[in-house]
Amino acid sequence: MIQMTDEQLSDLLRKMYVNSMEAIFFIDEKGSVVAMNPAAEDILDIEVIERMHAGVDDSFCQTCKGYTDEKDQMACSKCYLDYPKGDFSSFQVYLKTRGEGVVPYAASYHTIDEDRGIRVLMLLDLTKQQKTQEMLQRSNLLKYVIKAQEDERKRISRELHDSVAQELLSSLVDLRVIKYMNVEEDVMRKLQQTEVSLTRLLDDIRHLSVELRPSSLDDLGLEAAFRSHFKWIGKNYGLLVDFSAELSAARYGSEIETVVYRVCQEAVLNALKYSGTDEVHVRLCEENGSLQLTVKDDGAGFNMNYNEAKGTGLGLYGMRERAELVDGQFMLNSAPGEGTTVELRIPLSQDNKREADVR
Repeated sequence: MIQMTDEQLSDLLRKMYVNSMEAIFFIDEKGSVVAMNPAAEDILDIEVIERMHAGVDDSFCQTCKGYTDEKDQMACSKCYLDYPKGDFSSFQVYLKTRGEGVVPYAASYHTIDEDRGIRVLMLLDLTKQQKTQEMLQRSNLLKYVIKAQEDERKRISRELHDSVAQELLSSLVDLRVIKYMNVEEDVMRKLQQTEVSLTRLLDDIRHLSVELRPSSLDDLGLEAAFRSHFKWIGKNYGLLVDFSAELSAARYGSEIETVVYRVCQEAVLNALKYSGTDEVHVRLCEENGSLQLTVKDDGAGFNMNYNEAKGTGLGLYGMRERAELVDGQFMLNSAPGEGTTVELRIPLSQDNKREADVR
């Protein structure tokens, strides 16, 4: 280790004091600021600095808005300035700053000269770290909400399919048995009407069950779920979905499969509602280490520069949010008269790429 002279060490400490990005305050035993480095002066209002230079005792209190203790986010009880022997080696404090409002800082406060009662308060701006943490918390919360939503969809879907639909089917069988009994003509007509209504209701419940969460997605994977969904779309709405799949794995992570399915479902629904065309092209493949989904129509399109997308816009927002949950990239391209293309790319790893037998 290189030995430094006291003069060299003092020179380095002076440079650190002047050039440090941390705000450094030297405070005497009365709680008055006796010195501060340039970083500290940059964050304080000019009026506060002038009061400090004038020796006003409560000058620092004009900028300090409290610190985080065990009970409060911003408290002034047991102020660290008045309790120098407390554990203030690491805490969070809030200062009213010049032009930035109240800003959180990571702080340390300890005595450096016992004889003269001089203490040092060092502050590091936490704004960036807090924004990063808030984004992470938001992402985690969104993941939790979507997972809870999908789990509830799955539960209701199973309940509709296994309970409600089966009960309706049983009632239909009973009605058909009654039709073969000796009943009056008007009763027979009523039975036939009821049978038609129950049949239509059974179809609606089955459709609702699939829309909530298709069992094929959980049991068989994306390709099977897509083929079943597109077949239903064509049968009920007359929209032809030209679907091609080029996948090297039978299954992917549950979260990825859910995101891809929901984004595709929303994109095809938008094409059905707004494109004015009767055909949509869907391609699902693996390329360059990514799972890629493309939904393209040659319909009306819209001017992206003027935000002329029809509908509430919540569908596009939801697709982008879902893509971000799996580190995916969502792209939308459209122009009047040239159709619309939705693309989703999700990077794959061995952890989220699984064979069917793993399920």
